[in-house]
Amino acid sequence: MSATRTGTGHVVVIGAGIAGLAAADRLVRRGVRVTVLEASDRVGGKLLPGEIAGARVDLGAESMLARRPEAVALAREIGLTDRLQAPATATASLWTRGALRPMPKGHVMGVPGTAAALTGVLSDEGLARIERDADLPPTEVGDDVAVGEYVAARLGREVVDRLVEPLLGGVYAGDAYRISMRSAVPQLYQAARTHDSLTEAVRDIQARAAAHQQTGPVFMGIEGGVGTLPLAVAESVRERGGEILTGMPVTELRRVTQPEPEGAAGPHPADGPRSQPPGTWRVLAGDRALYADAVVIAVPAPAAGALLRTESPAAAAELTAVEYASMALVTLAYRRAGLTLPEGSGFLVPPVDGRTIKASTFASQKWGWIADENPDLLVLRTSVGRYGETEILQREDTGLVEVSRHDLRAATGLDATPVATRVTRWNDGLPQYPVGHHARVARIREHVGKLPGLAVCGAVYDGVGIPACIASAHAAVDRIQGDLRGVQELTAHPVRSPHGGAGE
Repeated sequence: MSATRTGTGHVVVIGAGIAGLAAADRLVRRGVRVTVLEASDRVGGKLLPGEIAGARVDLGAESMLARRPEAVALAREIGLTDRLQAPATATASLWTRGALRPMPKGHVMGVPGTAAALTGVLSDEGLARIERDADLPPTEVGDDVAVGEYVAARLGREVVDRLVEPLLGGVYAGDAYRISMRSAVPQLYQAARTHDSLTEAVRDIQARAAAHQQTGPVFMGIEGGVGTLPLAVAESVRERGGEILTGMPVTELRRVTQPEPEGAAGPHPADGPRSQPPGTWRVLAGDRALYADAVVIAVPAPAAGALLRTESPAAAAELTAVEYASMALVTLAYRRAGLTLPEGSGFLVPPVDGRTIKASTFASQKWGWIADENPDLLVLRTSVGRYGETEILQREDTGLVEVSRHDLRAATGLDATPVATRVTRWNDGLPQYPVGHHARVARIREHVGKLPGLAVCGAVYDGVGIPACIASAHAAVDRIQGDLRGVQELTAHPVRSPHGGAGE
């Protein structure tokens, strides 16, 4: 086994998803020597560019929240300013109660400020139930509460089942009756703590948002696909001297407690430097032993737990308890001639309606660059799979294409045969944020914080969206360099991860 000598200020980043790459980018810009280790054969994690019938598309996440600065700022810093594009249309629909209905406005993650905001989506009984909110006694929020549980108690289950559930499901592929309001919709959680009426709390959020009206698009994409972002970040890191190694799974992480001489005895002998001082981190990956002054762990919770099992069993236990949801994306390409789709960017599907797909994105209509590059094609995609749904994802790819075409036909009338299809499976792709998630993250960071030169980041901690992952990465880098303000800010104000448009 070879060993790599590290000079002062060497940091190893474990994981080359967008969080790990953002951490590496921040480090190299500060003049730190960085080695990124990625177990798979590519960088990017859940961001994956691809193609179908010659058209460039995203096979993972397709948009990023622009009202948070991290993702757009990173794209600009690495030279992608000219490729940033807002959606060509931001109008989405709900496929519910047998029809495509315009997505309601005037709500916060599906929670309305008035019953009138959900007219056309809810039944008369459901609308009347919302009106009762003002007359109900206060509902205790406590340290945390499930979004669905709290909203149903105030406004009725129909609001949750018809609107909150599909919106939250689009972000987490989860169950609204389990998802933490404090972690997933923090602005609603804070408002609910200070208002007796939930609709009043929503109106207060809306009034404050109107007073600080932000201009520009809510979401942003990238010409060629958001999946090209991590490739560009990786290129920028390499240009600044950073090393990125793929196909290098890390098998052990431990802190050196006494000087390690050349040829140190043990199960993994190192044959490199004469002596590594106590406090150095020893990282085993493939046939290499790397020594680093600090380590950033930017991998999913199970992998992070396995790495921390020796040095922080308490953090490892918390991480291995995190649950994940699996899903699949079905991308379909059609010849455009003679075909029309409903207007808008796509639609969401409430689980209560009993459909198989949970959303569809009309990619050719949502992203102008896809239509411009492929005028003869219509590109759509559907998403399948929610937390706890395993049977549907056991089907072969052809089966997932078949159910997607069936539901698309029922929703839009599209009855043509696609010229190409692709199924992309994201097994255990989305961490779940159940009640108490914020407290778990705080405990993990407390345990990790006892180990100098170590930090964690990624989708499991502060939000599953791209800006949240980047914010988490920046806070991790600052932490290993002695600045705790980023972590403290994320703890106090989690990065909101709103729905990213139909299909996201």
